[in-house]
Amino acid sequence: MDKFELVGKNLDEIERFMLENNQSKFRAKQIYNWIYLKSVDSFEKMTDLSLETRELLKEKALFSKLVIKDKQVSKDGTIKYLFELIDGNFVEAVLMRFDNRANLTACISTQVGCPMGCSFCATAKLGFKRNLDTNEIVQQIFLIQADTGLKITNIVYMGQGEPLLNFDNLLNSIKIFREQFQIGARRITVSTCGIIPQIEKLADLNFQSTLAISLHASDNEKRKQIMPVSNKYPYDKLIDALKKYTDKTGRRVTIEYVLIKDINDTLEDAKKLAYSISKLKSNVNLIIYNQNEYSQYKKPLKENVMRFKYILEASGKKVTIRLERGGDIDAACGQLSSKMKNK
Repeated sequence: MDKFELVGKNLDEIERFMLENNQSKFRAKQIYNWIYLKSVDSFEKMTDLSLETRELLKEKALFSKLVIKDKQVSKDGTIKYLFELIDGNFVEAVLMRFDNRANLTACISTQVGCPMGCSFCATAKLGFKRNLDTNEIVQQIFLIQADTGLKITNIVYMGQGEPLLNFDNLLNSIKIFREQFQIGARRITVSTCGIIPQIEKLADLNFQSTLAISLHASDNEKRKQIMPVSNKYPYDKLIDALKKYTDKTGRRVTIEYVLIKDINDTLEDAKKLAYSISKLKSNVNLIIYNQNEYSQYKKPLKENVMRFKYILEASGKKVTIRLERGGDIDAACGQLSSKMKNK
C-alpha cells in the first residue's frame, strides 16, 4: 500500500489519517505544525510525539516523494536544486536571495521538461515528459525550506514547464501555499508563454496573484521565430486577452522581455513594444539574456539594454531590469535544464 504523503495535506486530511490509525486529532495538529511551521523532514525530529506514534508514521507515512539529488550554490548565494521524482525523472528549482532584502524567492517547476519549444530556453531542449502533480509542485518548497532552515516568502512559477498547461495542479498548489504555508497571494507570481484560454479562465476566477507574460518580442512575426506558441496564439490576440484580464481582475500584469543581442533589442523593437502595450495595465521586467551551451544567442550590449529601458519608461511604463542570479551554476533565467538526463 502506498504511504500517506504528509506534505500538501491540510489539517483535516492529516486528522482523518491519524484517526484511521487510532491516533488523536491533537497529534495531527502537532504533525501539521512540524511540517508547515518548522519544515521538519524527519519523524525523529518531532520530539513531542511518542516513540510509538513516530514508529507508526515511519511505517505508514512519508514527507515527500521528491528527493534532493543534487544542489549547487552560486557565489551570489543562489541555490539550484535538482529533485528526483519517484518515476526517475528530474526537475529543478532555484532559491534566490537578494542583498538588503528580507524576501526569499523560490522559482519552482510545474512540468518535467516543457512542450513550448522557445528557442532561447534550455528547458525546451529536454522536450516534454509529463505534468507534475500538485504534491510534486508543493514539495519543492517544503524540501528547500527543510534543507536551508529558511522560510520562503515569495514563489515564482518560472521553472521548468508552462504552468497554464498544468492548470488544475497549478491552482491547487497555490491554494496550499496560501492556506498551509501562509504565503500571500500577492507574493506568488505565475509566468506563462501566453495560453489565451487559460488566461481567460484566470480572469473569470478573479485571479489575485501576479500574472507574468513571457512576451520577448514586439510583433507576431518576430515572436514566432523564437516562441512557437505565437503560431497558435498570435501576438495581437494575446495583448487583447491581457487587456480583458486586467479589466476583469483590476490587477496589473508583468511583461517579461528577454533581451537578445541583434534579435529583439533594437530601437525599433523598443518603440513597437511601447506602442503595443501602451493601453495595457502593466509593468515591464527586462531580462538580460544569459548565454549558455544550449543556444547560439548572445547577451545584449549594455547600451542597448539602457536604451530599451529608457524608451519604455518614456512611454509611461514602470520598468525594471531583472538582477541576474545564479548564472555561474546555470540557475539564471532560461538555463534550467537537467544534465542528469545524460547520465
